[in-house]
Amino acid sequence: MGTSKTEHFTERENRMALLAKAMGHPARIAILEFLAKSNQCMCGDIVEELPLAQPTVSQHLKELKHAGLIKGTIDGTSVCYCIDENGVDALMEYIRNLSAIIKETKSRCC
Repeated sequence: MGTSKTEHFTERENRMALLAKAMGHPARIAILEFLAKSNQCMCGDIVEELPLAQPTVSQHLKELKHAGLIKGTIDGTSVCYCIDENGVDALMEYIRNLSAIIKETKSRCC
């Protein structure tokens, strides 16, 4: 098994890769959309929104939290989740910057 060699890239590049990877599954997109529309912390309701088993949903939530796209707070025996605006803002800023670079160099593109 090879190594990813992430140490050869900047902290920003690694951060954006982590965010992009977290967004790379339709279940995670559905979770983000559900949380965004809910506009509140959600607990067990997330599982009812997806056609997936509870352990699978938990794994997707773990990935989103690790990437910094959602936050989780403990409420009794369950964890309640909401959007982490800082992670979403970082992703949006990266896309805006990338778009600006593309527009600047568009005339030189093939």
